[in-house]
This record gives sequence, C-alpha cells and structure tokens, in this order.
Amino acid sequence: MGTKNRFKLFAAALAVMITAILICTFAPHRVTFKAIKPKLPANSYSILIDTDEKLLYLLNNGIPVKKYSVAVGKSSTPSPLGSYHITQKSHWGEGFGGYWLGIDCPWGIYGIHGTTKPCSVGYPLSHGCFRMYNSDIEELYKTVPVGTPVNISGGEYGAFGNGWRNLGPGMYGRDVQVVQIRLKDIGYFKGYCNGRYSTAGFLDSIHKFQHDFGLPASDYINKKMLSVLGFVMMD
Repeated sequence: MGTKNRFKLFAAALAVMITAILICTFAPHRVTFKAIKPKLPANSYSILIDTDEKLLYLLNNGIPVKKYSVAVGKSSTPSPLGSYHITQKSHWGEGFGGYWLGIDCPWGIYGIHGTTKPCSVGYPLSHGCFRMYNSDIEELYKTVPVGTPVNISGGEYGAFGNGWRNLGPGMYGRDVQVVQIRLKDIGYFKGYCNGRYSTAGFLDSIHKFQHDFGLPASDYINKKMLSVLGFVMMD
C-alpha cells in the first residue's frame, strides 16, 4: 500500500474517532430534556363541604387553606350531595348575610350564604342551603370566582347519604337522580335526570321496570327495587 493510501486511511480513521468523541461528549446535552411541571394558576380554588362535620373547606390547587363552620339542611330538607359549581355571586338581602354563592343543583335553588341566626351555624337547621357566619361568607365571597367547583359529601353511602329512603312522588335529591340515571342507562327512562321525582316519564319508567322484574306495582321506590336496580349498601 502506498504512502498516499495509508495517509488517506489514517485520516479517515481519525475523522471517525473525532466524530465519536464529539457525539459522546455533546450529544447527551442535546437530547436530554429537563422534566417540566405544568404551571398551575396561582389561585385555583375549589370548595369541599362535609355535611356530617358541618364544615366547609376552601382548597387552593387541591390544598386546604381555610375551613369554616356551616349550618346544613335538616333531615326533612337535606342539603344536596354531589359535585357542582358556583354559578352565581350576588349581594342578597340582610336575611342572607348580604352575600350569596349559588350552585348549579338541578332540583332546586341552593347556595352558600350568611344568616341572621348565627346560632344555627354548625347544626343541621337549614332548608338545604349552607349558612355561614356573615364575616366568613364575606371573606369567601371575595375569594372564590364564578365557576369554582363545589363538592358536597355526607354519610357512608355516597349518593344515598346516611341510608336508603323510600322514594316517592314529590321527593327530590341526589338519590332520586342516581335512580333516574340507572333507569336511563338500562333504557327505561328517557327524560332529564334532574333529581326530581315529578319529572315527566319517570313514574312510567318505574312501573315498567317493576312489571318486567316481577316487583309489586307501586309509586314508591323501596329497598327491594333499589337492590334489583343494582344498588348495594355496604355496612
């Protein structure tokens, strides 16, 4: 092999070696990416209300930052369980402590407000709304915007709260709504699942289900029918 060819081979080998060194030295810096956490809004509020504790928790980016005592609904007029949003902020009259935060509950008008009966705060004495001390509702009103999520829980049995109740005409609530949803899922109910027993077509869907599954005809949804619908209450 001539000197010229040997020089060419040496130059080629040297070039490969230099390229390999450069790749090993600099490539990691070009292809390694730093993990970037999504930037959350500085204030992303949500509200959690526990009707058993009679407490309202204010959360910011999922972290509790404040808690307030509230009055909740009586057993005859329970507070709505479920997930909602604040859809209205208003300055209401003195009986509401001056401030009103309305939620989008489909079966009635419910909200968070102040009261002229501060002794009721911390007890199940309202008509379903959540009463706060007037200074507390003013603070909350100024903090949370329209659109804030509101999650309301209570009892051991989810939508059924502290237990099943016989559901009949004129009744309303989250338990009525989940029965509507179940009957709709299996093709019996065609209407709007608004949590009101009086909804058009709901009673007809109950009677048809009872007939098809050999249950006694009744305007009431009892524990047996709930069980056939697939609802199981765990102790």
